[in-house]
Amino acid sequence: MLFGKRERTIRRIVIVEDEPLVAFDSEHFLNEAGYEVVATVDNLADAVRVIEEELLDLVLSDITLRGEGDGTDVARVAAARGVAVLFVTGDCPPEAQSLGLGWLAKPYSDKMLKAALDTLDSLRAGRKIGKLPAGLSLFRADDGAVQKS
Repeated sequence: MLFGKRERTIRRIVIVEDEPLVAFDSEHFLNEAGYEVVATVDNLADAVRVIEEELLDLVLSDITLRGEGDGTDVARVAAARGVAVLFVTGDCPPEAQSLGLGWLAKPYSDKMLKAALDTLDSLRAGRKIGKLPAGLSLFRADDGAVQKS
């Protein structure tokens, strides 16, 4: 569309987060920004159920979750369904790099989350990515390198 907003490739999101305040803030912000938060869950079992039952564009997942399993397990399930994952965590383990699009380091602000999603949207739409927003690292599957902000 000329002189208008670009069509988003990321619209429907599930939040997988074990910290209630972070989950609430992220859900509220994403809804206000025009995203559809399909569900907000804090454990692997609920995340699997949502990923298998819903049409999703993105999973925002912390690494540490309540109960058994973690964010890397969520990412494996999402990958099997063709759903992209952005890890949102304080410390992203090396094994996660082959499972997600990238990592947004905690703590992050609403502005940082929006910038990260805009970057992922551009990446998925095939647009050129310039300097990465603060706190965002992208995992590149072609050579295993990590691009950091």
